[in-house]
Amino acid sequence: MKTSIQLPALLGGKRAIGRETPAVFRWPIITREDEASVLEVLRRGAMSDTAVTMEFERRFAKWQGARYALGFNNGTSALHAAMFGCKLGVGDEIICPSVTYWASVAQCFSLGATVVFADIDPVSLCLDPRDLEPRITKRTKAIMVVHYLGHPADMDSIMKIARRHKLKVIEDVSHAQGALFKGRKVGGFGDVAAMSLMTGKSLAIGEAGILTTDQREIYERAIAFGHYERFDARIRTRDLRPYAGLPMGGAKYRMHQLSSAVGLGQLKHYDRRCREIRKAMDRFWDLLEGAPGIRAHRPSHPKSHMGGYYAPHGLYVPEELGGLSVTRFCEAVRAEGFAGCRPGVNLPLHLHPFFLTADVYGHGKPTRLAHATRDVRQPPGSLPVSEGIGKRTFSIPWFKQDRPEIIAAYARAFRKVAAHADRLRENDPGDPKHLGGWHFFTHR
Repeated sequence: MKTSIQLPALLGGKRAIGRETPAVFRWPIITREDEASVLEVLRRGAMSDTAVTMEFERRFAKWQGARYALGFNNGTSALHAAMFGCKLGVGDEIICPSVTYWASVAQCFSLGATVVFADIDPVSLCLDPRDLEPRITKRTKAIMVVHYLGHPADMDSIMKIARRHKLKVIEDVSHAQGALFKGRKVGGFGDVAAMSLMTGKSLAIGEAGILTTDQREIYERAIAFGHYERFDARIRTRDLRPYAGLPMGGAKYRMHQLSSAVGLGQLKHYDRRCREIRKAMDRFWDLLEGAPGIRAHRPSHPKSHMGGYYAPHGLYVPEELGGLSVTRFCEAVRAEGFAGCRPGVNLPLHLHPFFLTADVYGHGKPTRLAHATRDVRQPPGSLPVSEGIGKRTFSIPWFKQDRPEIIAAYARAFRKVAAHADRLRENDPGDPKHLGGWHFFTHR
C-alpha cells in the first residue's frame, strides 16, 4: 500500500485517525428481540428457573456439534466443572499454558490437584506442543488447552500426545467461540470444552459460561458438581446416583435465565456477525502486510480462523525497527488516535505469588504443593517465551464492522509509527521489566 508517510503525531505531525467512531467497536449488539426475551423472563418471574437455559443449551450443543451442553453462571465455574468431570482430584497434575487468564486453571486447587505450567508458542501464543511432553509425569491427569486471544491451538499435535499418554484434554474456548482449526470448531477436539460467555467476549450473553462434551459421564459429573436441581433420577452414571439431590461440589452453578434469554438471540446471529468481524480484521491485517516490526496474530492454515477475534493483538518484532521498544511503539500509536494500543498480554501465571507461596486452605505449605509429591513450582527463567512475550505483543483495534475507510486510517497509524522508528528511538524509555497484567482483559 503506497501512502505519503507523514511525521508521527507524537513528534508533532498530524494524527492518522480522525474523529472517534464508536459504532465500529460497539459490542454486543442488542436488538429489540433480545430485550423482549429478557422482559418475558422478568415478567414471568422465571429468573432462577431452567427452561430457557435448557433451550439455549440444546441450541448451543447443536451449533457446537456436541452431544451435550450445560450452562453455568460464568466461565470459571464451567471450567471448574470440566475439571471435576475429568476426575481431576487429590494429587493429580494438570498442564496449562502459563500465559492465560487465571480462571483457566486456578480452580484445580479446590479439587486437591496442582498445576504444571508449559511454555507457549511465540507465533500462536497458545500451548506449545513441543513443551508439553517434557511436563508429563505419572501424576498428570489432564491438559488444559487455551485457544488464546481467539487463535486455535495446534490440536493435532496436542491430541496425539494426550492420547499416547492417556490424558484428558479440556479446551478453554473463552476467547474463541466458533473459531476453526483445520475446518473443525475448537472445543470439539478434546474430551470436554468450557468457556466464558460474559459481556466482553465475542459470544456475549451476560455473566455466563457453558460446558460441552460428547461424553455422558463427564456431562453427568458436571451436573452433579453444581446443578443440584438436575442431579436426580435421570443420572445414569452408577457411582453418582447414591448422592443425587445435593451438589457434590457444594456449589450452585446454574446459568441465570436473563443471560440464557439473551443467548438465544445472540447465538442466532453469531456466525453472521463473526463473518463481518473477520472481514474487517482481515482487511486491517492485509493493509499491514509487509510493515516492518508488525506481524498478524491469525492462523495461516486456509481452513482455520479466529472466530470473533476476541481481544485481538499483534506480534511485535523489535529487531526490524532497530530495537524500538514496544512501549514506545504503542505510545506513538496512541498519539495517532488509537487510545487502546497497549503493550503486552497476560503476565505469566507461574511467576505470580498465588502459584508460588500462597497457603490458601491452611495446609501449612503453599497450596500448590499441598498434595504434590514434588516441588512443581517454576522459577523465573523456566518458561522463557512466556516470560518475554510481553515485549513482543501489542493490542490492536477490535473492529465489529467492515468499514474500509475507517480501518484504513487505523492501519495508516501503525504503518506511520513503524516507518519512523529511527526518530522514535531518540527518546525511547525502553520497556519495563513486566508488560501486561494478571487480569489484562475483561473478567470471565
